[in-house]
Amino acid sequence: MKKVLQKYWAWAFVVIPLLLQAIFFYVPMFQGAFYSFTNWTGLTYNYKFVGLNNFKLLFMDPKFMNAIGFTAIITIAMVVGEIALGIFIARVLNSKIKGQTFFRAWFFFPAVLSGLTVALIFKQVFNYGLPAIGNALHIEFLQTSLLGTKWGAIFAAVFVLLWQGVAMPIIIFLAGLQSIPSEITEAARIDGCGGWQLFKNILLPLLRPMVITSLVFSFSGTVKMFESAMALTKGGPGSATKSLSMYMYDVAFTYNKVGYASVIAIVIFLICVVGSLVINKFDVKD
Repeated sequence: MKKVLQKYWAWAFVVIPLLLQAIFFYVPMFQGAFYSFTNWTGLTYNYKFVGLNNFKLLFMDPKFMNAIGFTAIITIAMVVGEIALGIFIARVLNSKIKGQTFFRAWFFFPAVLSGLTVALIFKQVFNYGLPAIGNALHIEFLQTSLLGTKWGAIFAAVFVLLWQGVAMPIIIFLAGLQSIPSEITEAARIDGCGGWQLFKNILLPLLRPMVITSLVFSFSGTVKMFESAMALTKGGPGSATKSLSMYMYDVAFTYNKVGYASVIAIVIFLICVVGSLVINKFDVKD
């Protein structure tokens, strides 16, 4: 027995994680796929098979289409904003500036904060802080909460998510810039490359793997967004800022339609998978 344990004990480090992954990931995933073909409420063990009816109802559901629209808007804003700001700030932090260590810590700090905490703090700022400043300085558009209007709430959601979300791309791009040998950029400058040419023809191609990684993280993270938007706007005003994940939560736990909510979960999963595959297609090796 002792010899057997000595021979096979290392397999435990492979088998146990695979077993846990199967129990806590694959089993619930297949259960969700199964329930998507039923009318299960989640309250009892009783359910009926409804075939593809849940899928048909989903694409005729105006609330679902609204959630798709908001998720698309905020995903585009986050992907573009995180990549553009991430590269720009990383280049600034990689240059020789005074207080470099302080500014690096300042921009990295949001990455260690809880998204829920950040959302609750900014909610107080938008509801009370900015209106107080607007009243004191007689700035009309600041006198009412941004969260009270559709586009104001969307702007607030993008701002908060971008404020925290850009921290990780900055870290990734800064690490990429620091890994580029200085001889390459010096040789390019000697050959007459200006700032834009250096970035476009030298730095950006070398940063391509980091850009792809950041795109995948930003895209999938925003599509699955839940707790930050829930804490900041609760989907309001009305349903203007209700994401796919928030709508899925409402359907499952407010309306007790777990079968229908499982279809929304499948849609979110497919969007993340297809989006990630499309993004990775751009990572073409020369």
